[in-house]
Amino acid sequence: MFPAIPAALLLGLTALATPALAHDGPLKLWFESLQSEFGQCCTDLDGYIVSDADWESNSGRYRVYIDNEWVNVPDGAVVKQPNRFGRTMVWKHYIDGHPRIRCFMPGSMT
Repeated sequence: MFPAIPAALLLGLTALATPALAHDGPLKLWFESLQSEFGQCCTDLDGYIVSDADWESNSGRYRVYIDNEWVNVPDGAVVKQPNRFGRTMVWKHYIDGHPRIRCFMPGSMT
């Protein structure tokens, strides 16, 4: 018999799988069309859903908590298209072991 898995842990594990699922279904072409000033978001990088607690907006500037550090979102990384997905997403890469943001799409903070 398996031990009971707490609902919060199960929800967290489900959220980790979400990036792969987000690119399937009716929004697939829309996701593939997303771009920032740095290029297409969905080329070699996958987007990750960002929880409301892990991003902030102040005076039109954004920052995101990724891999245990706050990362400022470059103005050019902000996706200008309306967010049809609804959730905040980030497409990241690494420079010298630190996360950097290629694309950022704010959602609605709830």
